[in-house]
Amino acid sequence: MINLKFIVDGVEYPVRIIYKNNKRLYLRVNSDLEIVVTCNRLYTMNSIKKIIEEKQLAIIKMIESEKIKNDNNSGFHYLGNKYNIIYKNIKNIEFDDNNVYFSEDFDIDKWYKKQASCLFLEHLNNIQSNYSRKTPPVKLRIRKMTTRWGVCNTKSRTITLNLYLIKRNTKYLDYVIVHELAHLIHPNHSYLFWRVVEENMVNYKKYVKEMKEFS
Repeated sequence: MINLKFIVDGVEYPVRIIYKNNKRLYLRVNSDLEIVVTCNRLYTMNSIKKIIEEKQLAIIKMIESEKIKNDNNSGFHYLGNKYNIIYKNIKNIEFDDNNVYFSEDFDIDKWYKKQASCLFLEHLNNIQSNYSRKTPPVKLRIRKMTTRWGVCNTKSRTITLNLYLIKRNTKYLDYVIVHELAHLIHPNHSYLFWRVVEENMVNYKKYVKEMKEFS
């Protein structure tokens, strides 16, 4: 593993090179604003530096995208609103217009789960009852997931929703539910699958794009 620096407007961003048996070189920026280069050992240091220089605009765009994600995930979020966290010696949780108050040992995820249990089921039932195609009864699970907003197990007819959808505006929750229900009809991402999604949410592409700003 070799480390370099990528400098933009006087700001240094670390570059980490990871050697793998890839045929091609891949560039990405992680949440720590570190540029990660994955390539095989046939790439010389000079060739890697040249590619980074050639891809400078794309890298800057990725850095800015990660900065937006980091900002959208910092602080306390609930149903699309962002609050400043103020620790207070209280047993429960309190809100005002801009702030949220709770003790330092307050179990936020447990509170999120309690709010999500009722809200997610209500939205699931409402969407399914008005769905454009007939779908079988489903079971709902809620858990934290790092890479997916929802999962549909077509065999057990179980839809699993990411707990952290409770942080976002409910329009994104509704999109994920519409998406996962469509898998009960087409267990893939074919044209027919997306047609079912669009039948139930005409502007779903807008939500998909917006969700990239915090996932």
